[in-house]
Amino acid sequence: MKKKHWYDYLWIWEIIYFTLGFFNILFAWLGMIEFLLPLLIAIIGGNKAFCNNFCGRSQLFTKIGADCKCSRNRPTPKFFYSKAFRYGFLMFFMTMFANMVFQTYLVAAGAGTLRETIKLFWTFRVPWGWAYTAGTVSDWVAQFSFGLYSMMLTATLIGFIVMVLFKPRTWCTFCPMGSMTQGICKLKAR
Repeated sequence: MKKKHWYDYLWIWEIIYFTLGFFNILFAWLGMIEFLLPLLIAIIGGNKAFCNNFCGRSQLFTKIGADCKCSRNRPTPKFFYSKAFRYGFLMFFMTMFANMVFQTYLVAAGAGTLRETIKLFWTFRVPWGWAYTAGTVSDWVAQFSFGLYSMMLTATLIGFIVMVLFKPRTWCTFCPMGSMTQGICKLKAR
């Protein structure tokens, strides 16, 4: 039996993150940890330790998909492994991230208004007003929270969909963060 480490329980962090954001959208800023930490580990350590050990999302998919047997456990389609798909998805994801930052800028500059909605799959707007009290912080801070939570929730929902259809960690084959850290590691190895 594999010895358990503290980081084997980071799947709990994912549940806490989404629960906190459900009730107060400002907690979405904690998601920046999952954006910055993997990049720092790859830049400093030159490895994918975050993906292999510390990613709570992949642990959650393993917990629900494998341990709770909610996955069909079918082979992951080969095209998910292709560079074209992985880097294409990364570029799409980065475009959505840039759009989120731009929308935040517009609100900060006074050219846009705060939208208290979560955008699922970058398309469907879901009203989320109960999770924020207007005037608590600057509107741009709240706008960034709504955008980041939208991206994190969308990524997790995509991960759940492919977890159910294929192997539990299918998301990891084309995860944008995994693609970025892999690219950083390859550059560092040169």
